[in-house]
Amino acid sequence: MINKKPTLKKLSPSFGSSILVKQHIEKVDKNDAYWHFHPELELIYINKGQGKTHIGNHLSYFNNSQLILIGSGLPHNGFTDRLTANGTETTIQFKSNFLGNDFLNVPEMANIITLFGRAKKGIRFKVDAKKKIGPKIEKLLEHDGMKRVIKFLEILNYLAKTDDYVLLNADGFAFEAEPQDSAKIDVIFKYVNKNFQKHITLDEIADKVSMTVPAFCRYFKKATGKTFTQLVNEYRVVHATKLLNESQMSIADVCFDCGFNNFSHFNKQFNDITGKSASRYRKEIKKIIS
Repeated sequence: MINKKPTLKKLSPSFGSSILVKQHIEKVDKNDAYWHFHPELELIYINKGQGKTHIGNHLSYFNNSQLILIGSGLPHNGFTDRLTANGTETTIQFKSNFLGNDFLNVPEMANIITLFGRAKKGIRFKVDAKKKIGPKIEKLLEHDGMKRVIKFLEILNYLAKTDDYVLLNADGFAFEAEPQDSAKIDVIFKYVNKNFQKHITLDEIADKVSMTVPAFCRYFKKATGKTFTQLVNEYRVVHATKLLNESQMSIADVCFDCGFNNFSHFNKQFNDITGKSASRYRKEIKKIIS
């Protein structure tokens, strides 16, 4: 049966504040991670952690710090699977007009309004921006009232002007952010996340959302812009990048642990999705410090 829980998430800012700032210093309960969207923008900084990033059509694994801005209405899932030693996840949630509609029209806000537009595709900021802005985000917790607003505007102003970022859904995203569609997609994603290491038949997944196979295939392609097989392969490759990051397993063992039963097929899918071979990926991550 499809989970009917609304997936339009309602957020409440701190009392007496127009922005919501919160911080996690322990692993967040995965039961709270579900496919959702909200009108508020969300700025997330993880200083040390590991997990999946699933925003719009974008799916990847990270094993370092993260600084991400998610735009209004952009569907996404939870982030951190595990915070490492001294790791924290700080989240700022705010509406684009948190200072009022008139404030959006002042000339000085032009760059920030452009930033909000870019954020509808999801933005991941790179190393220089993370080092500069990450600590400032964490320090917001020490401020309140007008000082917090001013410090937050300084953060937005920097992010609006830097070119040290990548768009996560550069070609846009195909998800239909309707509650009933999000509920179905949430069921599908959760099932794939738990079962991607084995073969999932179309009959099996279509049954989970009470659809026939042809109807499911049409629906899924329309809602996500990709086939179900593509999604499963992406989950498997993302898991492969996790194992290549965290384990000493051979690449052949990684292939089979991820649910692929053919090594050449694994290599092709890994290269198609990441743009490089698994062996090259493993060599490169050993050199990366961020």
